[in-house]
Amino acid sequence: VIKCRAAVAWAVGQPLSIEEVEVAPPKAGEVRIKIVASGICRTDENLLQGLFPNTDFPIIPGHEGAGIVESVGAGVTSVKPGDKVIPVCVPQCRECSFCQNPEANFCMRAHFHESQCLLPDKTSRITCKGKQIHYFMWVSSFAEYTVVPECSVAKIDDAAPLDKVCLLGCAFSTGYGAAINTAKVKPGSTCAIFGLGGVGLSVVMGCKAAGASRIIAIDINKDKFAKAKELGATECINPQDFKKPIQEVLTEMTGHGVDYSFEVIGHVDTMIAALASCNMNTGVCVMVGDPHAGSVVSFDPMLVLCGRTWKGSVLGGWKTRDGIPKLASGYLEKKFNLDALITHTMPFTKVNEGLDLLRAGKSIRTILLF
Repeated sequence: VIKCRAAVAWAVGQPLSIEEVEVAPPKAGEVRIKIVASGICRTDENLLQGLFPNTDFPIIPGHEGAGIVESVGAGVTSVKPGDKVIPVCVPQCRECSFCQNPEANFCMRAHFHESQCLLPDKTSRITCKGKQIHYFMWVSSFAEYTVVPECSVAKIDDAAPLDKVCLLGCAFSTGYGAAINTAKVKPGSTCAIFGLGGVGLSVVMGCKAAGASRIIAIDINKDKFAKAKELGATECINPQDFKKPIQEVLTEMTGHGVDYSFEVIGHVDTMIAALASCNMNTGVCVMVGDPHAGSVVSFDPMLVLCGRTWKGSVLGGWKTRDGIPKLASGYLEKKFNLDALITHTMPFTKVNEGLDLLRAGKSIRTILLF
């Protein structure tokens, strides 16, 4: 058993508490990882506010981490102690029908449709003050050590800097992949991105890489516009600057609506606006932001009758254990710039300060170092 520190959420709405926890050795098919760096994602904030479905407290948040394998349980063959890895919040068992389908990435061992706060055997390897501590999406990267299933571990190049490629655990992979894999953005097309956080800006990067000729970035925080343009946005608009619905503004700007729209906020109203902003016949709208628990979308079916496509995207459509190592290599080859998404770096004990920066809209991605 390893004693180490972790940021524990004891109850909804409370600040995280830095505690000493005990992390048990990995059982068969599991991997214990020493976390080196972790990003702070809006989804972690949603968890803390009780807005993420199927979660139990006390819990250790964090799902955008990177680290080094400390030990492995019986039967683990894909990684060994000393390997650099990214624990992934969408597993890839490589055996189920989804994993064997080249067009699918949502492994049937994935946990979004049920409580995902314990490991597959319905227990936790982490305890604190005699209490079982729950996991967040089988990752819990706000801890110095964590234990995850082998199917949720992606081995990456030893040369990859963990304080940068931790963003491949969620932000960059999710946004970039939504454009490249899910929407399959075509060269010369027009795109609109609703929400310019770390994931939304990664969508901008994906649209640019795919050859989109017009990339319209949308946010109510104008402070994010300079970064969006730096990463490829051709124009930026604030919905609060207009007296008409943003979908009408986009339709007027483009003549008939955009070819691709991306909702990267998770709000019902912006989901409908994003759908209505793409052209009525061949437009594709991709839902990327995670909706709050209990959200229900009500929309006019005429929006899709003429041919619009509405799609969802989880972790950018990547088969995680295969795709994320390739993205890490792509970063080393300077195919894209993860560094541009990082606005703050701080020790993990200041995690609550990092969350405050997120809530205030003052950060794109804060990286916690362990």
